[in-house]
Amino acid sequence: SIANGQVVQFKLSDIGEGIVEVNVKEWYVKEGDTVSQFDSICEVQSDKASVTITSRYDGVIRKLYYNVDDTAFVGKPLVDIETEAVKDVASEQDVVEAPAVLNEEHTHQEIKGQRTLATPAVRRLAVENNIKLSEVVGTGKDARILKEDILNYLAKQTGAILPPSPEIRPPSPSPARPAVPCIPTPTFTGKDRTEPVKGFQKAMLKTMSAALKIPHFGYCDEVDVTELVRTKEELKKVALARGIRLSFMPFFLKSVSLGLLHFPSLNVTLDENQNITYKASHNIGIAMDTEQGLLVPVIKDVQVLSIFEIAAELNRLQTLGTSGQLGTNDLTGGTFTLSNIGSIGGTYAKPVILPPEAVIGAVGRIQVCTYSGVASHV
Repeated sequence: SIANGQVVQFKLSDIGEGIVEVNVKEWYVKEGDTVSQFDSICEVQSDKASVTITSRYDGVIRKLYYNVDDTAFVGKPLVDIETEAVKDVASEQDVVEAPAVLNEEHTHQEIKGQRTLATPAVRRLAVENNIKLSEVVGTGKDARILKEDILNYLAKQTGAILPPSPEIRPPSPSPARPAVPCIPTPTFTGKDRTEPVKGFQKAMLKTMSAALKIPHFGYCDEVDVTELVRTKEELKKVALARGIRLSFMPFFLKSVSLGLLHFPSLNVTLDENQNITYKASHNIGIAMDTEQGLLVPVIKDVQVLSIFEIAAELNRLQTLGTSGQLGTNDLTGGTFTLSNIGSIGGTYAKPVILPPEAVIGAVGRIQVCTYSGVASHV
């Protein structure tokens, strides 16, 4: 046991995945703040995912060992907390909240005997607006409450309506002015800036460097998807009724899975000892461009999912990717990767294989082409 008023060194515990260091992205506390168990302390970012660290103690923050953007090391002190009384604990691990991981690791609150899933950012938004999470219906996976759910609830309660855009009036014509002498060209004073590669960018650099050592063979072709375009439009209203945004990607992902059933040799991984593992599950990664850099979240077991189920999972991953809340479980375990260059208007590409996978595919944008006088979607 720890005596009253004793300062406890709160250490950064093992986050998993062999991670030994992280970058401090944001502090939620400062020296002198009072914290309770499970209060958010800070958010850190490894080369795998962003993780929120929460307190194991009730007490007062006496020291922060790192500044924002500093590198923190596993097993080293993160903060000092002055406690009133702390009972013996079974382990030295701090509480880690990892968004979008297995159910037992979900950020949650106990509300009237039920567990409500929500990220720290969503909980802060709810507290700032005096909203009880128990009154909000979550639309995320496993009824997770998303930021959009809080905003929709707030809009319904307040009847908030966005103000109309101000009317833009053309400026009044100014009177003619006498000619003025030429102004000298200003001197450019910008300076180069150098910063270390870290976080997701560091992971991407490491992965791409390893990928370029793999011998590649590329093949490009065109496919008539006119019927797919028609089918997608027919199912779009059904998807919207279920709260799902339906794009072409779920169809492409399901097509890849059906192809892997016929050609299982493409759904393999190769280890450093040159052993090939034939994967039973079709865990297909989707290359995603985010503010944190290139990420590849994975949709698991595509072979047993319907088009709507794939679309719902894709919606969830896109929402987490946009908010920087993708967890380690969302970014690992892939057996095949599909890149969509059509989202930026591209038609052909030579993607780079993501080790230890053996194959990667890419789809370009769909456009109307005319062959033999017949217009088709290609």
